Amino acid sequence: MMQPLYKDIHREITPLSPEDSFLVFDRVKDEFDFPVHFHPELEFNFISNGKGVRRIVGDHMEEIGDLELVMVGANLIHGWELHNCRNKDIREVTVQFSENLFSESLLQRRIMKPIRDMFARSAHGILFSEKVTLEIAPRIKKLSRIDNIDYFLELISILHDLAISRNQKLLSSATSDFQNFENSDKIKKVYDYVHNNYRRKIGLNEMAELVNMSPVSFNRFIKKRTGKTFIDYVNETRIGYATRWLIEKDLSIAEIAYTCGFNNIANFNRVFKKLKKCTPTRYREEFSGIKRVL
Repeated sequence: MMQPLYKDIHREITPLSPEDSFLVFDRVKDEFDFPVHFHPELEFNFISNGKGVRRIVGDHMEEIGDLELVMVGANLIHGWELHNCRNKDIREVTVQFSENLFSESLLQRRIMKPIRDMFARSAHGILFSEKVTLEIAPRIKKLSRIDNIDYFLELISILHDLAISRNQKLLSSATSDFQNFENSDKIKKVYDYVHNNYRRKIGLNEMAELVNMSPVSFNRFIKKRTGKTFIDYVNETRIGYATRWLIEKDLSIAEIAYTCGFNNIANFNRVFKKLKKCTPTRYREEFSGIKRVL
């Protein structure tokens, strides 16, 4: 198992619900303020104009050039830091999708073998060559403007072209210590239930009963699995949806707060600021880019 480069590692809860296929996040930025983290979703991250940014993937750390494209496997620690970069217009496109989006029976088909093998390699993190990144870049930059099934088909096409590309570099020498994070029927039950019911109050006794545990045992279980109390886990899920709606919907902040399951605006603002380091108003005003879930 790898030795993480960072002790303070954040378990990100993405706003992808069980009904969603992909999340695409496309923006121009002048800083990287999200901590080193992991999540069960697979991800590829495209960065341009980022010379001097530092990339952390597993036990690998490296300063990047102007352009890069990296794929990160499920639960692999990763993050990007501004480090020595002085540019104010860094373009970043992040695409996340669930590991089970493609069923095992589909991945076993001969035509899917390159993608299946790439998913296996992504457990170490994959850096694609500069030549391939330059070729794929125009298509990645267009992803956030494609709708419905065309988006799905184009992303599969991009994944295939990346899978068969030459000169791929594995980044981390070992896979993640968090590799078995989701390999539990109980945590999957909790995940699905919270995503389906986050709009209302969810009680601890209710959750404990769902997974046939005592409230005390459930508390220990969720803390061990997520590093958070159950309340914090639910609130992170709610804030994930809130960030999505602040950008995508013309709802007031109060409407978003209540729709996400917060019973008062003050509590919503407090939790949002704790997790996102800014107020909901500032988050909405300062966001520059496109965030879509399909």
